Amino acid sequence: MAGGDSVGARDGLWERFGAALYEPFLRRGERLGLAGRRGELLRRVHGQVVEIGAGTGLNVAHYPATAEVVLTEPVPAMYRRLEKRVAGRIGMRLVQASADALPVADASVDTVVSTLVLCTVPDVDRVLAELVRVLRPGGRLLFCEHVRAEDPKLARRQTRLAGPWAAFAQGCRCDRDTVALLKQRFDIEDMSTARWRGMPSVVHPLIIGTATPAR
Repeated sequence: MAGGDSVGARDGLWERFGAALYEPFLRRGERLGLAGRRGELLRRVHGQVVEIGAGTGLNVAHYPATAEVVLTEPVPAMYRRLEKRVAGRIGMRLVQASADALPVADASVDTVVSTLVLCTVPDVDRVLAELVRVLRPGGRLLFCEHVRAEDPKLARRQTRLAGPWAAFAQGCRCDRDTVALLKQRFDIEDMSTARWRGMPSVVHPLIIGTATPAR
């Protein structure tokens, strides 16, 4: 649900409207558990960190004080809000870049962070291939994503509402089988599931975990 378009994405009224409403829309879900999950996940970062689709910066407060983080975000309206949130923070650098074209050298990153991003990028496999490229041997992807439900009834609802939801949520796919896509490029080390309380049912199913590039 964070920024997932390419750099140079339109910065029109709808994009500015989406950026302005992003945090208010997520506020109840953050309060009812997602903020805590962000904190638990980001305690596991180490070394050089790159976050894709950083959005308005809801992860920023949860990084360890010693973390060295490059925050990437392609959507101009989101990026401007991210700049304000990061202002004055030591160890954080902003880059306007899309997740499938990171301005980062091969095998130079220890940790990649993706929270609520893989639902929105147009080409998930291309993004995951890019993450494999930048990760060092032994590097990890930390992820927290909403996914296609295992429950058949909810999965059917996600399929039925995928189009309207994507139009409302600026490209977010509530029916995307992110677990299957991850497994094509990564070995999942650990993964837990949760319910995104306080949000519409089509985005309730969450996965949280770590993965390494497939051997």
